[in-house]
Amino acid sequence: MEIKNYDELTTLEIDTLREIGSIGTGNAASALSTMLDREIRITLPEVRIMGYNEAIDWIGGPEAITAGVMVHIGGQMTGVMLATQSLEFINLVLDSMLSEQIDDYSQLGEIELSALVEIGNIMISTFINALSGLADISLELTVPSITVDMQGAILAVPMVAYGGQTDYLMTIGGNFVCDGKEVPCRLLLSPDIRSLNFLLRKLGVME
Repeated sequence: MEIKNYDELTTLEIDTLREIGSIGTGNAASALSTMLDREIRITLPEVRIMGYNEAIDWIGGPEAITAGVMVHIGGQMTGVMLATQSLEFINLVLDSMLSEQIDDYSQLGEIELSALVEIGNIMISTFINALSGLADISLELTVPSITVDMQGAILAVPMVAYGGQTDYLMTIGGNFVCDGKEVPCRLLLSPDIRSLNFLLRKLGVME
């Protein structure tokens, strides 16, 4: 039976999405490790179905400044995927790629932003490739964009895009571990309801 809202997902369906999230974030950590030439792993990721306000609080609060790399998903599914990058994560990337660190987001120049877009795109693409392979579906991604703003403003994009269909989105989060230090990472996947139903059917957990 098709669902009309995220909060109608069964325990089996959520567990299946959690497994997809675990595989996708694991692959993203491996890709990041290769890109930065550092040993990076990810803690057991959380996969949660949350309302927009709850999701904003979960990633740090509406007024917390962050960098967000976003792509739109097309092909057999439609939706948005966002990778939020905390200052700790940004300094991990910049130190590895450019041998520099920053104290504030205002110090991000064109070169630094380009590096962050590249890393965000690799993480999202790797996750989506894992999803595509596991569900045997064809997905396309738009050119990624980056925004530095309050998290509430960044999350307003999927809210505006799909808020008329659902008040919930799927959040996938974990911590990267590099040099013994945990660095927060958040990936937010927001497919439209039609796409979510299609995905669950392809994964064999919905008739």
